[in-house]
Amino acid sequence: MQKTDIKNLTLQGLESYISGLGKERFRAKQIFKWLYQMDAGSFEEMTNVSKEFRSMLGEIAQISNLTPEVVEASEDGTRKYLFRLSDGSAVESVLIPDEGRNTLCISSQVGCAMGCAFCLTGSFGLSRNLTTAEIVNQVCAVKRDQPVNNIVFMGMGEPLANLKGVIPAVQILTDPDGFQFSTRKVTVSTSGLVPEMAELGRGCTVNLAVSLNATTDEVRSRIMPVNRTYPLAQLLAACKAFPLPSRRWITMEYVMIRDLNDSLEDAKRLVRLISNIPSKVNLIPFNEHEGCDFKCPTQESIDRFHKYLLDKNVTVITRSSRGSDISAACGQLKGRLDQEDGERRNCGCEG
Repeated sequence: MQKTDIKNLTLQGLESYISGLGKERFRAKQIFKWLYQMDAGSFEEMTNVSKEFRSMLGEIAQISNLTPEVVEASEDGTRKYLFRLSDGSAVESVLIPDEGRNTLCISSQVGCAMGCAFCLTGSFGLSRNLTTAEIVNQVCAVKRDQPVNNIVFMGMGEPLANLKGVIPAVQILTDPDGFQFSTRKVTVSTSGLVPEMAELGRGCTVNLAVSLNATTDEVRSRIMPVNRTYPLAQLLAACKAFPLPSRRWITMEYVMIRDLNDSLEDAKRLVRLISNIPSKVNLIPFNEHEGCDFKCPTQESIDRFHKYLLDKNVTVITRSSRGSDISAACGQLKGRLDQEDGERRNCGCEG
């Protein structure tokens, strides 16, 4: 009999599971707190649960865990974690320190099917979705190593293509009996899956980030195939309709690529596109990587773009490159290690 991984269950799901075993529903809260507030790795640690019930749970359920296979630390404090999953797949998480806060960027899929031209992860293709347990276990594992203040679903994969895993994970992260993160501290990113944006808004309260990256359909369709299905007008309408708590903004992520989307005309169009959406803009200079011909914009064009948005009263941040000495861009560590593994196999060396 396959055991139930209880880290796949929200508190409500765990209450139903416990009730189905003929036990009191309040036991679910006790177990939930052991999992996410005390990081219990076994049922035996749950000392306020009866020994008989712990024994029963041990026979039919399991508490999954992740341990990083590789941890790389950058001189700027950024830390990259590579996790090997039970089927041999690998995903990455990145911890980014900033002004006394640590933001953890987590993955939602093994690889990605969206095919964005500038994204290294997209070159791997999609292997599978992560389970809810595999998503929350990234947070559990990193918290054992470093404090975590913010969570962003901006690692490997398109989170909205895996709502079955992501929505319960957000619920666990923000549950007062779970990780206890404020909904202000958790952000889910999307490349622009319009129907799923509405489903996410119905399923949980969370911040939304949208990878915009272009100001015309022609350019966006060239670098982001999703735009051919959900062009800018549909995407921006979905942003406007997304349910935001009071005084929350949608984050517009804008990867700046030299001579493609970094002109002053692009900046002007961007201001017009988001003028009726409560939003802020993250400018992200393209992180050059092997196999991609795109180039990082010049500092002059970055500064000019940033200043224009500021002058038009747009809240804007230009994200500095972090962890460049440790392959911190999404997918770089996995790509490098997979290449090294392939080279070892090709030369008959497994060590």
